[in-house]
Amino acid sequence: MGDLLRVIRDDGSADPETDPKLSDSEAVRLYRLMMMERILDTRMLALQRQGRIGFYGPSLGQEATIVAPALALSENDWIFPQYREPGAALARGMPLVELVNQFMGNAQDTVRGRQMPCHYVYRKGKFMSISSCVGTQIPLAVGAAWASRIRGDNIVTLTYFGDGGTSTADFHVGMNFAGVFKAPTVFVCNNNQWAISVPVAKQTLAETIAQKAVAYGFPGVRVDGMDALAVYGAARTAVDRARDGGGPTLIECLSYRLGPHSSSDDPSRYRDEREVERWRQRDPLPMYRRYLERRGIWNDEAEANLEKEMGDAITDAVREGETHPPPPIETLFTDVY
Repeated sequence: MGDLLRVIRDDGSADPETDPKLSDSEAVRLYRLMMMERILDTRMLALQRQGRIGFYGPSLGQEATIVAPALALSENDWIFPQYREPGAALARGMPLVELVNQFMGNAQDTVRGRQMPCHYVYRKGKFMSISSCVGTQIPLAVGAAWASRIRGDNIVTLTYFGDGGTSTADFHVGMNFAGVFKAPTVFVCNNNQWAISVPVAKQTLAETIAQKAVAYGFPGVRVDGMDALAVYGAARTAVDRARDGGGPTLIECLSYRLGPHSSSDDPSRYRDEREVERWRQRDPLPMYRRYLERRGIWNDEAEANLEKEMGDAITDAVREGETHPPPPIETLFTDVY
């Protein structure tokens, strides 16, 4: 459990023993969604600084831990996010303009501006609402998984949380219930080293987060969270195991938050830039791009085209979103019982 699962080598080749062997189209889709999340983060942080949205939680450096697990699910499975998974929502089919409308809280926002600007939901894609409360999504994911078992739906639930989330009571409740009842839940811990300003060394004295699963009676695996193929492989194995009745799995993705915790955070106040730079050398996007290039399915032209395509798509979504007024005041009472 102390071993770190890796697939992509420094030269861009894949370890044949751990390679999940994605098809060309699957491999490219994974990169496209990771790139969209990266470009979206840059643009949305700029919008927040301009006062055009109220708040944003970026995911710079954590794209592999977010997108790859979502792609390991089937269409009927459910995601219970924390608060930095736009790439997972897009992977579930959420239209970009719908996501931007929720960032803005305008009249076309499906939750009518009631959530914080970066707390989105996409029911059609079985992507539950984000909540600011740390860890509360964990028992919800387990409860939904248990309900699916009772109904015989053969549905898997996947929940994301950070290293800070493992210190909550909800983490214990969810893990214990899932273990006892063999709920088909995949727990994805994005161990990005910092819970806002609290380093993981002050979060737990356990050698790893993955080993916490042992106390609850199910497997815990530790993967290189900067390696998209490693994350995907571990998630697919865990999803298959859950669907086959094997019970839950805890996946600890060892990653790093290269940017701020949110648009309200200044990480320079509490961490050393030299640490950030060391992790920047293992940025998941250049690492995965090297793999695609070595495989012969990506090049500079494809990269330039992708950046333009996604930049234009975001521009169009923002332009459309800003044509809509705030939600009508009467909607304060809509859906309220």
